[in-house]
Amino acid sequence: MTSVKHEVAEQLTTHLRNDTTDQAAEELRVPISDFVSEERAVLERDLLKRLPVIIGRSSEIAKPGNFITREVMGIPVIVSRQSNGHAAGYVNICRHRGGRVEDAECGSKRFFTCKYHGWSYSGDGGGLRGVPYDKFYTNVDRDRNSLHLFKVEEKHGFLFADFSSDSERNITDWLGPEVNEQLASFDLEDAAIYLDKSFTLDINWKVVLDGAIDVLHPKFLHPEGVGKLIETNTSVWKDYGRHGQVFSPRTKMGDLIRAGEEIEAAWKLISCNLFVYPNTMVIAAPDHVELWTVWPDPHNANRSTTQIRFLADAEHLASERGQRRMAKSWEILEDAAVNDDWPMELTIQQNSEAWPDGTYLYGRNEQPCQHLHRQLAKDLGIELDGITG
Repeated sequence: MTSVKHEVAEQLTTHLRNDTTDQAAEELRVPISDFVSEERAVLERDLLKRLPVIIGRSSEIAKPGNFITREVMGIPVIVSRQSNGHAAGYVNICRHRGGRVEDAECGSKRFFTCKYHGWSYSGDGGGLRGVPYDKFYTNVDRDRNSLHLFKVEEKHGFLFADFSSDSERNITDWLGPEVNEQLASFDLEDAAIYLDKSFTLDINWKVVLDGAIDVLHPKFLHPEGVGKLIETNTSVWKDYGRHGQVFSPRTKMGDLIRAGEEIEAAWKLISCNLFVYPNTMVIAAPDHVELWTVWPDPHNANRSTTQIRFLADAEHLASERGQRRMAKSWEILEDAAVNDDWPMELTIQQNSEAWPDGTYLYGRNEQPCQHLHRQLAKDLGIELDGITG
């Protein structure tokens, strides 16, 4: 990790001195219809259901019997801590007539019961436990009527859900050495959750992600906020296969370098955004980590839900100073995202619906956004290169 920090700091220093930035080999044009087409949205939802996605924190199910419920792309799920210490995932649908077997967002239970007809299931393995009036059924095979299972793996304090049938895939290999190294450096295993907010927006999920990883807009859209804190159009992009990471210098670093001054501990003046494909960003701040997860709506291409969490050291959060810093950090983020980014993105979505022909242009200096669209196109077997506006 130290070598990466040193390398990135040197690259950003060079960019700031020469007014340059990392660049892709070529520009990219993405069809506007990709952001409004229901046909395309169906393909993307199906893809995300075949890939590992972060749905929670291990700390949310700290003890055996603890559980959380979620909706993941329209699928109701339960994640429960087993007696053997492992996490298990169940589809929250009764095998009798389709009711949910658990309504609470979280808790601790030995079994889950559907309120419709009383069928119950073990929290340890999801097996069918009880069938009221069993004698009136010809045969209820307990083994064949357990809750549907899906794979849940834990890594770096996160719960990864995988609805695919790929038994060979494991989360360590999926993330790869670079992402594992970066996530390990954030030391999130025991991090506490300071805030957890969700926003449902009338915006396609890719437009939201574009805005969050974009490096060209800070001084234009946030001239009195983030634009004063982060340099615009100066970045280093690290490609980690499906994933990637963008590093941007803070304006203080730029001011010092342009003044010809030497900088000690330059890393402290660099922000980084780790994109964990397909829909998560881990953004490092000086005393906490922002975790963004952007979900496509299960029914509408023009809608999405963005979940934002702040993760930090529990002792830091327990202090008055820590609370003040967290509150200030949220104030800055709220001003940028809620008051600036999302209103702009809403107009982009509305304009895309009104005029879905043609393409949007991603320049060579927009590598993070290019990466998202190129990787999605690759996984969907769609050709993007060569499209003209």
